[in-house]
Amino acid sequence: MSHQLPRENNFEVTSLEELAPMADYSLMNSLACDPDATPDGVDFRPRQVFSGHYVPIRPTPIETPEYVAHGKGLFRELGFADSLAQSDDFIRVFSGDLSRVPEPMSKFGWACGYALSIYGTEYIQQCPFQTGNGYGDGRAISVLEAVINGRRWEMQLKGGGRTPYCRGADGRAVLRSSVREFLAQEHMHALGVPTSRSLSLYVSKTEKVRRPWYSEGSHSLDPDQLISEPVAISTRVAPSFIRVGQLELFGRRARNQEHPRALEELEQLVLHLIDREYGGVIDQSLDTPTKIVMLAREFRSRLASLVANWIRVGYCQGNFNSDNCAAGGFTLDYGPFGFCEVFEPFYQPWTGGGQHFSFLNQPAAAERNFKSFCSALRPLLDAHEDELAQLDEIHSGFPGVMQAQMEKVWAAKLGLEAFDTELFRELIALMTRTPVDFTIFFRELSSIPDDIEPIKKSFYRSLDEAGGAESEGLLKRWSEWLAKWKSQVGIDGAGNGSRLREELSRNMKLVNPKYTMREWFVVPAYQRAAEGDYQPLRELQDVLTQPYAEQSNAVESQYYRLKPSELFDLGGFSHYSCSS
Repeated sequence: MSHQLPRENNFEVTSLEELAPMADYSLMNSLACDPDATPDGVDFRPRQVFSGHYVPIRPTPIETPEYVAHGKGLFRELGFADSLAQSDDFIRVFSGDLSRVPEPMSKFGWACGYALSIYGTEYIQQCPFQTGNGYGDGRAISVLEAVINGRRWEMQLKGGGRTPYCRGADGRAVLRSSVREFLAQEHMHALGVPTSRSLSLYVSKTEKVRRPWYSEGSHSLDPDQLISEPVAISTRVAPSFIRVGQLELFGRRARNQEHPRALEELEQLVLHLIDREYGGVIDQSLDTPTKIVMLAREFRSRLASLVANWIRVGYCQGNFNSDNCAAGGFTLDYGPFGFCEVFEPFYQPWTGGGQHFSFLNQPAAAERNFKSFCSALRPLLDAHEDELAQLDEIHSGFPGVMQAQMEKVWAAKLGLEAFDTELFRELIALMTRTPVDFTIFFRELSSIPDDIEPIKKSFYRSLDEAGGAESEGLLKRWSEWLAKWKSQVGIDGAGNGSRLREELSRNMKLVNPKYTMREWFVVPAYQRAAEGDYQPLRELQDVLTQPYAEQSNAVESQYYRLKPSELFDLGGFSHYSCSS
């Protein structure tokens, strides 16, 4: 469906009235609405949604909203004045009240259904109706699509109230989880990792909900108490929020011929995805089977690169189901995620995640999600043997593409021109055995140390003090490894090639961040925010949006250090449930 794009803003947007003309709802204009939906968007009870791509939903505003923070970097990119985030109209809309939006903005938003695959296995048990027709955006409600400076953005409230997909839950998000996602999205963007973005964060001054969480000092694996927490709404922004699980839902319906328009709805969604996320690389004039093959190849490339970058910065998604995998190839849904501190190949912050979604198993999890993606596309190619064969070939080629991306990332982290298997294996063995802090180790290595003394800053136990044959053996192995590494990067002596050292160090510091989002930084920030003090959160936001910069001595002493021993195995610090 063709429609005229709104005008671009070549000025600073200071009010909702100035933003409104940029509204352009391509999803609602070009895809099918649920035929059983209510016209006014008042549709809050769990029910089955059998067809259509979206359900119109009126968000449920939070009570007495208060400004907490906004994504300053994203505001600059969008051309929004910082003052906009604290204007009454903007706060009203992005805390869930669309009743007074200026035209042509819509007075209701939309929620979408999706299917669930866990590590490549299809599930419907999580749907309350045991059919798969009641699973989807339970509390995420998109409220605006707009073309701003030539780019299309979708803005989605998280915690915006109940939808037909709420599965009996209250549709709310608490401040704790909202702060985590708000900080993480802008941090990941600053790290150079494709991600959804953070627009704004508002908290209710009066509305609270009860959630299971950890008591102070608890070492319990699962939350051990119910606590009352402030509700909040964070708004995340992306070119689209189409998930692999969304494609799967329509792929399954087409495969099972669940209704007469099932195949048509799948094709509409896939072409819409191509328009929204791949318009710059897939020619609109091509036939649909050719587009689908190109889509699979491009998504494979993006997904492999994304997951390799996760590992580059120490990020573990925690819950990498297909419904948490963006079909545009960026990071989406910051739930039980974490950043690896003590290096453990199977680091997993989520208590329900298992080894299959652990840190260094994420490439295998990505392969399973790519399998689900390709399965969803197959019904569209049933009558096209050549393209179907190409799709299968692209699918089977994922491990090779993923491996190449991983080798590229490890080589970059080590300042090598080409990946060295033997050097890498010895390093992983030493990092695990010692053990080391993932971020601090690679940052110290980036300074091209003359000996292992600077690297010892990253050690979680002192090998010098420990003494004994094992410690001495490890120190010797570290020294030998460092010498081999320096030889590989072309730095053989302590003083030679100062220009080469500087260039190598500079390049390594562009891929090895100094600061990452450690949970023990975030806990006090959201605890203080719950008491109405937002300054610690805003200070942390400033640090995390400059992760490669040296920053001040005060910042370094506070944020560039090992995890304190008393926080190990502590609930809410070292591990957490999905409670949000």
